[in-house]
Amino acid sequence: MRYFLFLCLIHSSILYSQNATLAKDYFQKGEYEKALMEYKKLYAKSSSNITYINQIISTHQQLEQYTEAESFILELMERVKYPAFLVELGYNYQLKNDLEKANENYQKAISTIDEKAGNVFAVARSFQNHSLLDEAIIAYEKAAALNPDFNFNIQLAQIYGEQGSIEKMFNSYLNLAESNPILIGDVKRAINDFVSEDSEHKNNILLRKTLLKKMQEEPNTLWNELLSWLFIQQKDFKKAFTQEKAIYKRQPESLLRIEEIALIALNENENETAREIFNYIIETAQDTETKLQAHQNLLKLDIKESSKSNYGAVKNKYLELLKTFGGQSETLELQISYAHFLAFYLNETKDATKFLEKSLKRPLSDIEKAKIKLELGDILVLQEQFNKALIYYTQIQRNLKNSTISQEARFKVAKASYYKGDFKWAESQLKILKSSTSQLIANDALDLKLLISDNKYEDSLQTALKYYAKADLLAFQNRNDEAITLLDKILGAHKTEPIIAQALYKQAQLFQLKGAIEKARVNYELIIENYRDGILIDDALFYLAEIYQKQLNLPEKAKALYEQIIFNHADSIYFVDARKRYRTLRGDAIN
Repeated sequence: MRYFLFLCLIHSSILYSQNATLAKDYFQKGEYEKALMEYKKLYAKSSSNITYINQIISTHQQLEQYTEAESFILELMERVKYPAFLVELGYNYQLKNDLEKANENYQKAISTIDEKAGNVFAVARSFQNHSLLDEAIIAYEKAAALNPDFNFNIQLAQIYGEQGSIEKMFNSYLNLAESNPILIGDVKRAINDFVSEDSEHKNNILLRKTLLKKMQEEPNTLWNELLSWLFIQQKDFKKAFTQEKAIYKRQPESLLRIEEIALIALNENENETAREIFNYIIETAQDTETKLQAHQNLLKLDIKESSKSNYGAVKNKYLELLKTFGGQSETLELQISYAHFLAFYLNETKDATKFLEKSLKRPLSDIEKAKIKLELGDILVLQEQFNKALIYYTQIQRNLKNSTISQEARFKVAKASYYKGDFKWAESQLKILKSSTSQLIANDALDLKLLISDNKYEDSLQTALKYYAKADLLAFQNRNDEAITLLDKILGAHKTEPIIAQALYKQAQLFQLKGAIEKARVNYELIIENYRDGILIDDALFYLAEIYQKQLNLPEKAKALYEQIIFNHADSIYFVDARKRYRTLRGDAIN
C-alpha cells in the first residue's frame, strides 16, 4: 500500500512539474490566455506559491486586464499580509495611469519597513523587478538606517550602475570591500566593466579620485590594492608597482603580487618596468627561491632584448648565478633554463645535454628528474632525434602516471610523432589528452588533433600536412625564417587544400614575432576574406584588430573587427577582451 502511495506521489509531482513548464512556455510565447488558465490551475493546488501568484498578476497585466489583476491582489492582501503585494498593487495602478494611487501604495510598502526592517527584502526586490529603482534605493537606505547589521552595498551598487550614477556605484562597491575584504575579488569583477585601458576615461579618473580620497581620509592597504588593480587595467605598471611597494612595506609577507606585475609588464613588452621590478625583488626577497626566480626572469628579458652577438654575455650571467647559488636541487629551474639557452639559442646541444645528464645524477625527487628529462627530450627533438626523445618522455609517463607532468610528456610524445610525420600515433595520444586535468594541455591537444584530422585525408601522401609539421618544427627550433619560407611553399603549391588557412595563420604569427606587421596584416585579412566559416576566424579577427589598434593606430578599423567577434563569435575565447576593447574605442561611459 505504501509503495502504491509513493508511486502516486511521484506521478503527481511529475504532472505538476509538467504543468508549470507548460504554463511558462505559453507565457514566453505570448499565448497569455493559455498561460493564465494553466497558472490558475497551479494556483488552485498551491495558493501560497509566490511564483504562481506573480505570474497570474503579470499575465493579467499582459492582457491589459488591470481590474482583474487588482481584484486578485486585493483578495490576496485580505488573506496574506505580505508587504510586496502593496508594490504589485501600486504598479498595477501605474499601468492604469493612476499615478496618485500608485505612489500611495508605494509609500505604504516603504512604511512597512518602519514596522519591521526585514520587510525590505520583499519590498525592495519587488521594486527592482519593476525597474522602480529610486523606490528600491529608498527602501534599502531606510532598512539600513533602522538596522545597522544590514549591509545593502552590493544591491545599491548594482542599482546605481543601472542608473548611471557611477560615483555612487563606486562608493557602494568600495564600502562593500571595506566591510568585507574577502569580497575584493567580486568587487574588482563588478567594477571591471565600468573602467577601460584608457587612463583618461572619465570612469577611470573618477575611480582613481575616489580611491585617493579614501586613502587620505583613512589609510588602508585595501585602497592601495584597488589602485594597483586599476593601474594594471590601464597598463600603467610602474604606478601599480608603486602601490604594491606601499602595501609590502606595511605588510611584508609576500612578493608574489609584485612578481605578477613584473610578469604582466614583461608580457606586454614593458621591458624597462619589468626589469626595475625584478631587480627590486632580488634586492628585497629574503628567500633564495624568490631571488632565483627573479634572476631567471631577468635572463629571459636579456635574451629577449639581445642579438645573437650578445648571447655570450647572457651565458656568463647564467654561469655567475650557478656559481653563486650552487648546482643543487634548489637551482634546478635555473639549471634547466641554462641548458635550454645553450641548446635553443647557442646551438650548443651537446654541452646542454651533458650539463643536464650531470644534473640528473644528483639526488633528486621523481618530479625533479622528470623536469630534467622533459628538457632533455626537447633538446633531442630540436636535433630531430625523435626516437631518443620519445624514450625520455615515455619514462616520465611510466614513473609519474596521471600527474600533470606525465600528461605534458604524453603531449610531447604526440608532438614529436607529429613532427616526424607519424600522424596516426600522434592522434591516438591526443585523443587521450582531450580529457587532461590541465586545461592548457587539453586545449593544445584538441587544437593539434583538429589540425591533423582536418587535413590528413585531403592528400593520400599527406604532403601539405607533412610540410606544415616541418614548418612547425622549424619554428620550435627558432628557425623562423626557414619556417616562413616553407609555409610559402604550402601556400603556393596547395591552394585548394584546407590547410591553407592554418598556414596563413602560423605564418602571420611568425611575421609578428619578427616585427613584420604589414605582412602579418595581409595574412589575417586573407583568412577573414576567404575562410570566414573556419575555426581560425576569431583568432584572425582579434589579432588583426590588435594590429590596427596598437601598431597602425587605426581605431575605427579595430573597432569594426572587435564588433564582429562580439556579434558573431560569442563563444570565442577573445569575446570578453574584444567587448571591453570595443567599448573603450567607442567611448562608452559605462557597461
